Amino acid sequence: MRFDRRILAIVAVAAGLGCSFDAAAAPTRIEFFFPVPVEGQLAKEMTNMVKRFNTAQSEVEAVAVYTGSYDDTKIKMQAAIAAGRPPGVVLTSANFVLEYKLNDQIAPLEPLLAADGTDRAKFLEDFWPALHANATVDGNLYAIPFQNSTPLVYYNADLLKEAGFDHAPVDWAELIAMATKLTKKSGGNTEVWGLMMPQTYDYCGWLFSAFTMLNGGQYFNPVYGGEVYYDAPSTLGAMRLYDDAVHKYGFLPGSVTDAKEVSSSFFAGKAAMVIMSTGSLSFVRDNAKFKYGVAFLPRNVRNAAPIGGGSLVMPKDLPDDQRKAAWSFMTWLSAPEQLASWSRFTGYFAPRKSAYELPEMKQFTAEHPEALIALQQLLKFGQPWFATFNTVGVRQAMEDQVQAVLTGKKKPEQAVKDAQRAADEIMKPYVDSTAGALTHGG
Repeated sequence: MRFDRRILAIVAVAAGLGCSFDAAAAPTRIEFFFPVPVEGQLAKEMTNMVKRFNTAQSEVEAVAVYTGSYDDTKIKMQAAIAAGRPPGVVLTSANFVLEYKLNDQIAPLEPLLAADGTDRAKFLEDFWPALHANATVDGNLYAIPFQNSTPLVYYNADLLKEAGFDHAPVDWAELIAMATKLTKKSGGNTEVWGLMMPQTYDYCGWLFSAFTMLNGGQYFNPVYGGEVYYDAPSTLGAMRLYDDAVHKYGFLPGSVTDAKEVSSSFFAGKAAMVIMSTGSLSFVRDNAKFKYGVAFLPRNVRNAAPIGGGSLVMPKDLPDDQRKAAWSFMTWLSAPEQLASWSRFTGYFAPRKSAYELPEMKQFTAEHPEALIALQQLLKFGQPWFATFNTVGVRQAMEDQVQAVLTGKKKPEQAVKDAQRAADEIMKPYVDSTAGALTHGG
């Protein structure tokens, strides 16, 4: 009883002094999962950004958790959700948003916009229109574009000049002619490759989808998650280009090269041209000791470029305090000032139009006009990024076949058939469920 009276006395004194327990409450803590899918010092800079957010206010503490590649981040996010310990915010590959929605793993963002006095249409007005498709599902907003990209041709202007070229290839005919001439061999060794591209998982699928689009194809159904066009003529044509580049003309390595090998070869003068993400632009700028250029992807039937990069999503069913905290962090991180800063540091283009109206962004792009190439390609020729039911599995069904063609294990005609067969099998549960929707409907 004496102990109880002392507690009551302390509470009474605190109340009498006007003490507020709320004022002393600790900030709401959330985890932020983020990947680093390209090379450079991005993880360190992202950690610095999170620190700036935490310093700028006292209500929310965001904890930066580096989670590896986009694919690794997806696995870790889904594992955390399954374990009942979801992060507050995830920077995810933009083409995983559809799958997360189909799996009921992410929260719609429109109720949060409504609480802020706005709506999807007004919010998206400031984002480049080509980015809307990978941020919405069935007309509802589930993601905020954050770091976005298109593939670009990076070229060693000195090597091109030595070979008699003053520009990057604009079409496939020029690509073949230029890359063949730029390739230098000595005996059985290649001293300079005319072209190199990353061919590991994720990067491989993104770039191959680009060449299919450049050949006039659609590659996948952008409004239905159970359909891909892996054995279409446009896809076969892209696969034949890859096969010829390695086994007929010899300007592309017949191996599964990774991004590090590609960039290292470029910096060492052992690759005259490379195709990589605009997210590598700052890395190229800092490490190339020669005059380099940046250009659009070369067309065949048309110009095209698949959108890549990452978007911010919020897992479903967060406690109310964490949901509010997560939204606070997401809106801060996706503000024009932060997006512009991240764009300047990395090479990703900023997804918001207003970011380019900031004085520091205007100065930066005036000094580095190559920073606008990917944005210009997006605005003219941007296409939605590959997204299906079980995106990774369906993507890898084609990547396995691309790698088999590059290494000489398969011919293009068989490879595209095998890719289509494997993808169809992976998507079958979703296709069956949607194909029966009318039959079993009310």
